[in-house]
Amino acid sequence: MRLNTRPRTQPEVNLTSLIDVVFLLLIFFMVSTSFVKQSKISIRLPEADVTDIAEQPAEQIDVMITESGTFLVNGRELINNRPQTIRNALQQVSNGDNTLPMTISADANARHQFVVTAMDVAGRLGFTQINIATVNDPSTE
Repeated sequence: MRLNTRPRTQPEVNLTSLIDVVFLLLIFFMVSTSFVKQSKISIRLPEADVTDIAEQPAEQIDVMITESGTFLVNGRELINNRPQTIRNALQQVSNGDNTLPMTISADANARHQFVVTAMDVAGRLGFTQINIATVNDPSTE
């Protein structure tokens, strides 16, 4: 008895259909993906200029705030820290001229609310040139 054995052929895997499916999935995900455009805020940062220092007006308003919350306007201490008192002092010092530059400087241990109150009163009076004084820490230099 002689059995006829045929040579076995190696099975072939046809990758063409697999590549087509992967390609179609890639196209589907590319088309269906939504691209989110995030909102951006444009900020114009100030630049240092030596000529600006020489052209500063001689008159300006200095508001100083101590640790205890005492306000000083151009070196004169106010009787209390109520917004109405600050408003009256700023009007008296500026003589109604709200184009004068104002510098607010506060003690490092002063409450943030005092600075916000001074800025709010100045803004309500129409002052637009409000600066906040800072001091460089000599230990970081």
